[in-house]
Amino acid sequence: MTFERFAPAKVNLFLHVGSPAADGYHPVSSLMVFADIGDVVRLAPAEAMDFAVEGPFAETLGVDDDNLVVRARNLALRGLAPPPAFRLTLDKHLPIAAGLGGGSANAAATLMLVRRHLEAAGLPAPDAEALTAFSRLLGADVAACLDSVPVIATGRGDVLRPAPPLPSLDAVLVNPLAPSPTGAVYRAYDAAVAPGGAEPPALPARFATGEDLVGFLAATRNDLEGPAVALQPQIGEVLEVLGAAPETRLVRMSGSGATCIALCADAIDAWRLAIRVGQARPGWWVKPCRLGDGS
Repeated sequence: MTFERFAPAKVNLFLHVGSPAADGYHPVSSLMVFADIGDVVRLAPAEAMDFAVEGPFAETLGVDDDNLVVRARNLALRGLAPPPAFRLTLDKHLPIAAGLGGGSANAAATLMLVRRHLEAAGLPAPDAEALTAFSRLLGADVAACLDSVPVIATGRGDVLRPAPPLPSLDAVLVNPLAPSPTGAVYRAYDAAVAPGGAEPPALPARFATGEDLVGFLAATRNDLEGPAVALQPQIGEVLEVLGAAPETRLVRMSGSGATCIALCADAIDAWRLAIRVGQARPGWWVKPCRLGDGS
C-alpha cells in the first residue's frame, strides 16, 4: 500500500529572539502558520529500504543519513528488527535553508507516514507522544509541523500552544535563491544586535479580520531580519521590492531567511504581485499562496 503526505511550508509571522542561554540555544517566541504550498513525501513498499529525492530542488539535497527524512524514518522504526522495507520519495518544491521549515515539515511528514505504514501492516507503531518526542530530537520546528496548524511557539520553538483564531491570509513568498544559513544568522545576531527579548506580544482572544491581524503584526518583528540582511544583501533587496509594491500590506522575512513574505488583501492582489515580481526577477523563487493551517 502506498501512502502520501503533504509537507506544507512553515511561515513565521513574527519571531522574537532572546539572548542565548547557557546551553547556547536562543529562547524565541513566534506565531507560526502554514502555507498551501510545500513538499510531498511518499511511502511505497519495496524489496529494500530506499530513499530518493525528486522535484525542482532535488539536486540541492543529499540522500544520506544526515537527511531529516532518513533520520525521521530511523527514529520511527526504532526497536523494530528487522523493520519492514519501503521506499520514501521526497518531492522537493521548497528551496532549502529558506526559513520555511521545509526539512522540518518533511521530517514530520515522514514520522506520520511511517506510523501509518506500520499500523496498516499490523506492526507496533509509535503513538502521538512518541512522535512528539522524536520530533524534538529532530529539530525545534518539527513538533509544530506534525499538525501544521497555527501555533505560538516559545522555548526553543518547540513549546507550543494554539494561536488565537485567525483568518487565512493571501500572501506571496519570495526567495532570491541565495544562502542564509541559520547558524551564521544567529551568530551575527549575537554579535551585532542588542536582543529585544523573546517575550511574545500581548495576544487578543481572536483576530476577527485580516486587517486586525496585519495591524497586530505591524507592532511585532523578526529579530533575525537585520542580521540576515547584513550577511545576505539580496534579502534586503527582496524586502525593498515587496515593501514598495502597492499590493503589499505587510512585508517580513520568515525564520532566518532568505524567504520573505508579502501579505496582501486578497488572492487577486497576491497573484498580481507574484506575476509582476516573477517577470521582473526571473532568477527569484516567487509563489503566491494562502497562509493558515496548510491545507
